[in-house]
Amino acid sequence: MPPISLSVPLAGWLCPLHEVPDPVFASGMLGQGVAIDPLGDVLHAPAAGEVIGFHEAGHAVTLRLHEGVELLLHFGLDTVGLGGVGFTPLVRIGDKVSAGQPLLRVVLDEVVDGARSLVTPVLVTEPSGHAIEWVAAFGPVEVGQPMALLVPDGLAAPANGDAAAFEERLSRDVRVPLAHGLHARPCARLAETLKGFDAQVRVAAAGREASLASPTAMLRLAVRHGDTITLLASGPDADAALAELARTIEGGMGEGAPFPVGSATTAEAHVADADAAVVQVTAPLAGDVLRGVTASPGIAVGPVWRPVQPEPPIDAIGAGAEVEAARLHDALAAVRAKLGSANGGQAEEDAILGAHLALLDDPELSGGALALIAEGMSAGLAWRRILHAEAAALRATGDARFAERAADFLDLDLRVQWQLVGTEPPIVVAPAGSILVADDLLPSQVAALPPGGVAGLATARGGPTSHVAIIAASRGLPALVALGNAVLGIADGTTVVLDAAGGALEVDPGADRVNAARAEAALREARRAAALAASSRPGATADGHRVKVFANFGKLDDVAPALAQGAEGCGLLRTEFLFLDRADAPDEDEQAACYGAIAKALEGRPLIVRLLDIGGDKPAPYLPIAVEENPALGLRGIRVGLARPEVLSTQIRAILRATSSGDIRIMAPMIARVEELRDVREVLLAEAAALGVAAPELGVMVETPAAAVMADRLAAECDFLSIGTNDLTQYTLAMDRGNAAVAGGIDGLDPAVLRLIAQTCAGADRFGKWVGVCGGLASDPLAVGLLVGLGVAELSAAPGQVAEVKATLAALTREHCEIVASEALEASSAAQVRALAANLLRKAGL
Repeated sequence: MPPISLSVPLAGWLCPLHEVPDPVFASGMLGQGVAIDPLGDVLHAPAAGEVIGFHEAGHAVTLRLHEGVELLLHFGLDTVGLGGVGFTPLVRIGDKVSAGQPLLRVVLDEVVDGARSLVTPVLVTEPSGHAIEWVAAFGPVEVGQPMALLVPDGLAAPANGDAAAFEERLSRDVRVPLAHGLHARPCARLAETLKGFDAQVRVAAAGREASLASPTAMLRLAVRHGDTITLLASGPDADAALAELARTIEGGMGEGAPFPVGSATTAEAHVADADAAVVQVTAPLAGDVLRGVTASPGIAVGPVWRPVQPEPPIDAIGAGAEVEAARLHDALAAVRAKLGSANGGQAEEDAILGAHLALLDDPELSGGALALIAEGMSAGLAWRRILHAEAAALRATGDARFAERAADFLDLDLRVQWQLVGTEPPIVVAPAGSILVADDLLPSQVAALPPGGVAGLATARGGPTSHVAIIAASRGLPALVALGNAVLGIADGTTVVLDAAGGALEVDPGADRVNAARAEAALREARRAAALAASSRPGATADGHRVKVFANFGKLDDVAPALAQGAEGCGLLRTEFLFLDRADAPDEDEQAACYGAIAKALEGRPLIVRLLDIGGDKPAPYLPIAVEENPALGLRGIRVGLARPEVLSTQIRAILRATSSGDIRIMAPMIARVEELRDVREVLLAEAAALGVAAPELGVMVETPAAAVMADRLAAECDFLSIGTNDLTQYTLAMDRGNAAVAGGIDGLDPAVLRLIAQTCAGADRFGKWVGVCGGLASDPLAVGLLVGLGVAELSAAPGQVAEVKATLAALTREHCEIVASEALEASSAAQVRALAANLLRKAGL
């Protein structure tokens, strides 16, 4: 027999099987193979054969080649739980397919949020007497290029055991409690369990049988949650094997779920349950309260309005590579010109337009689209595939901050698609005073909202640091994100109270609550106006206790608005703005010029520059980071700089060169150990000596419980500490603030977080070092008094919140703050703390 050639079935990044973040696949329990981190959305046949298995969830295809070889193509990890959402099978069981024929189409945007990873194992589950020679190099691959050769070795054996020779001795019925049925991983575990016994076991379900030793054959049974199967055993250990296998299955294997009441118990019920996989959104009832994450503070009342996003038509077939390449070139140039001449009216919006311009100039995006056009795609389809793949890759990182940037790629895709068809998107007019509800929003959608229309934003997904959140805050629009799918069930026109400060969306509340919320919104606006009028005074309490009020910056354009609000300096300059959304790292000269310009604009006020805080899976093309199962606990923050000393040294030299322009200090992010601080200090002193300048103050960010607990030892060796309450809260409570499933439980005023803040202040005080807060709590008027009472000496707020923070301070006394802070440390819940803080503000007349 001649060798069998296998071709690459999916465009993306080829990697070894052992790098798959799942032990069943990585260990080879299901077979030898490789994996592909996908960029394409169509899975193709690696060779000619027959479709012998197609999981009902649509994520896994099994092929038998003419020579008896069997292949399993498993799109993503834990995708069985999606119930078919996002997957469109292009073939059926029994179909004969040719090499390269499309098997499965995937809507990446729909799959990425529900999958643990999009990494796709490609496995030879039954070699049928063939040795495998992998010929493709790890790295970028395209559909159809040679991937492997299967060379006959004369050692062929029956694929799944000889059913005719099987003599049943014992049998046992088992009802399957696994939520997703017997899919690939549990089948592999059962096959591994069977290896410990001298027994042969087959499984019968719905009139069909398969050998338990063959996970591929088991997949073809399509056993679902609630089905009853029969274990048939033969051999000396048949009794023991049945007992162990039944115990393992009935134990749920870590995926157990209650059986539905009155449900069918056999595989014949599959057809009747076919619609059960469709995700249903339950409409909240009047009086229900949905919890989310504050993206922009404030309160608003109004009817729910869900806009329909118009989509331009996209040609499925191109008019020829030359024509389509020219169309794309012209469309990109036109969009570039529009973005270059646009003025959003706000510095934040202009900066986001600039980020989109940088993406347009990214040669990887345009080059990828042109490569697809050369293969016959239309300009629109090629551009969409590349942009949506980039968005999916960001969402797949597991890092909420990078996942939030996915919307920028989707936004840019739509801009170009409308340009390709030669029209502008239809204008969507929002009802005055409405609350815009959506699954997620694009930056351009929010930027296009006219003044006086929408009163607030509420989304099922999204994150508090997304561009949508930034624009909302710059416009003073209250916004809640990560509310979960329940928000999509609220009927249009339903009155809601959006209490962004409290992280709550109240559905169809009573008239008294509506009236109270409207009065609160009006009062808040009046207070904001008064605070702005008095913003030039120094930050201090009513009894004269000095508390500096700084602002957080992300770019030069933030300086003027912050100074207009009365900012006394910059407590956090996020230098990531220089490093993201570009193909190459900024060099030393570019960094030095930028830091120096911001320092000059502050006119002598302090500027605290945070060293690069980046991390997650492939955060930038020039800073490749290996795929991490949990990026939040991996290579991020100062660990990146210490792992890449050339990046750290270059940035420190740039900062040192900029010190001649103003009062600049340095702050290291994500410090967890004293030795990390020492390592940074060593680099700082060495570079300062080389340049012949004095080393500026060096502080640390307290973002982990470890840093808070070790605050005294850190304070002994640094110049100041600044608490990042956003990360500190999620690490303390073990909750991802970008995860809608747990976002409602995240609260920076949780007593556990406050105790760590108190411990930080006490540890710093032992060595006479000051403590600031540059996280979200510094912008929350409800938290201001508590932070002062705990010993915080500086608050660095969002630029638009500085005046209000100053006004809150001016109404409180240090003594009252300390009393309430002491009571808060003894509270047992965040709700109790919020009640104490609200009472403090009420007594102060706020």
